[in-house]
Amino acid sequence: MNKNKTTILVTGAKGQVGQEFKLLSTQHPGYYFIFIDLDELDITDQKAVGIFFEKNNIDYCINCAAYTAVDKAESQTELAEKVNVHGAVYLAENCQKNNAHLFHLSTDYVYHSGQNRPFKEEDAPSPKSVYGKTKLEGDRAAMRNNPNTTIIRTSWVYSTFGNNFVKTMIRLGNAREELNIIFDQIGTPTYARDIAKAILQLIQKAENQEIKREKLNGIFHFSNEGVASWFDFAKAIFEIKKIECKVYPIETKDYPTPALRPHFSLLNKAKIKTAFGLEIPYWRDSLQECLLEMP
Repeated sequence: MNKNKTTILVTGAKGQVGQEFKLLSTQHPGYYFIFIDLDELDITDQKAVGIFFEKNNIDYCINCAAYTAVDKAESQTELAEKVNVHGAVYLAENCQKNNAHLFHLSTDYVYHSGQNRPFKEEDAPSPKSVYGKTKLEGDRAAMRNNPNTTIIRTSWVYSTFGNNFVKTMIRLGNAREELNIIFDQIGTPTYARDIAKAILQLIQKAENQEIKREKLNGIFHFSNEGVASWFDFAKAIFEIKKIECKVYPIETKDYPTPALRPHFSLLNKAKIKTAFGLEIPYWRDSLQECLLEMP
């Protein structure tokens, strides 16, 4: 522990966004980072979380830990609830007790209505999957237990780390001559590194007193700019990687899954851009940047 520096705790450090924070931490020598995953701390263990916060003087907690297996969550409701709700509560409680600010990552899956314009933060959530429902419950519980909480709702996250759509497409595209990909689900692919950079920018602005820390409180949307279907996303991956695999568009009904996915989950980012002066990259530019680092 180094109390000459601002201390930032990152949970879910082995996940996509968590590993991006680890990578970026080397560019922020002014901060003291603590990276933890399940091996170091089980966020669903209330007592353990309390002891951990007592031992470490945390200024900011970035919760990247989540149960994200969308289809498995339909049959593993209890586990999804444990991580996505109880874990969020215990972190929020201890942030409140120790005057730490909580950043809590959430999802576009909390929105699942027939709306056909990008969702704003004040739009009513209507999750249809266990994953979406537990994430929404976690968002609300975190804010209830610690007013100093930033909920970042994002979408279609990929990275050079972990398992994701980009890696799956590269693997399948190299193995097959053709693929059927859903074209009637619309959203925005989001590079995990862009999420991590944005959150670190917000912390930096608060620490440099460019903004008051309480300005961070509330729900904010963050995804890359632009619009895509999964079909568009796959086509872009193959084009950039020069993979010769034919892609055919199919409807959601042709590829049934245990969990319902929203057909339209575009996020309006005006609030976060206006409040903090953030510039958000276009999804294809970020995809290209990510793919340059992949074999």
